Amino acid sequence: MILAIGFLVGGLAVLSLGADALVRGSASLARRVGISPLIIGLTVVAIGTSLPELVVSLGAALQESGDMALGNIVGSNISNIALILGLSAVLRPMNVKAQVIRLDGPILVAASAALMAMLIDGRLDRVDGVLLVVGLLAYLAVSIRFARREPPAVVEEYDDGMPQQHALWTDALYVALGLAGLVGGAHFLVEGAVAIAASFGVSEVIVGLTIVAVGTSLPELATSLAAARRGEGDIAVGNAVGSSIFNILGILGATVIVHPLSTGSLSVIDGIVMTGLAVAVLPMMRTQFTLSRREGAILLSCYAAYLGSLVL
Repeated sequence: MILAIGFLVGGLAVLSLGADALVRGSASLARRVGISPLIIGLTVVAIGTSLPELVVSLGAALQESGDMALGNIVGSNISNIALILGLSAVLRPMNVKAQVIRLDGPILVAASAALMAMLIDGRLDRVDGVLLVVGLLAYLAVSIRFARREPPAVVEEYDDGMPQQHALWTDALYVALGLAGLVGGAHFLVEGAVAIAASFGVSEVIVGLTIVAVGTSLPELATSLAAARRGEGDIAVGNAVGSSIFNILGILGATVIVHPLSTGSLSVIDGIVMTGLAVAVLPMMRTQFTLSRREGAILLSCYAAYLGSLVL
């Protein structure tokens, strides 16, 4: 048991450090070739902070732990909206000025509903995966198109929030170390999580929905809290909501293309909570385009209630 906990904690630490290094290196490389900070924030950074979910879900699926793979995606989306946005808004109310971020809310609802529909037959196959990835490509194209229309104030906000640019060899080192950290950390995290689930007699899907999901969401948590503290609401909200879209369309899509999954022990309630939170955050973002502390507290209460239901 001690060894399993060590694998879990060590895997989470290496995974988070790897994601941070990869984001820093890839964002600096993107700036070097002339990509605008706004597009980098909406694509490179959002994808980078979602990579822990990819390597963990893919690794779990290949190790025949499909319940954990699917639970990680659903649980990460629940924590992104309820926990991360909730904590960020409680820390500091967030203004959402960017039109492209307000567009992400309805897209997240549509992606969540599409996933629920795909899960009706109890299985996600390669056709479902291809459809999800095609949806991701369409989402990226729309995001980039809308990003080009944003006012200078929004572009400046993203520019201020970009990681520092480094020398080329430093960028390459960050990317290499980040990839190694992601792969190694994910391996140990899955090994430890599976062992803990077996030791306590808890289903793998519950571990995926809770410990693994929160662990793989740590990069999003760090990014959103830092942005909220700086008063950069667009980055904080865009990172959490955008990463949730990537989780469904890109991460889950790529995972089931490589290895189809069954719904296993995943409850319909979990999917309803994920979709319901995506719906609930829409009016919050559109009420004076601000997420207030009160709304953040509501989201945190929802997350606490959901965790309580899992325990019971």
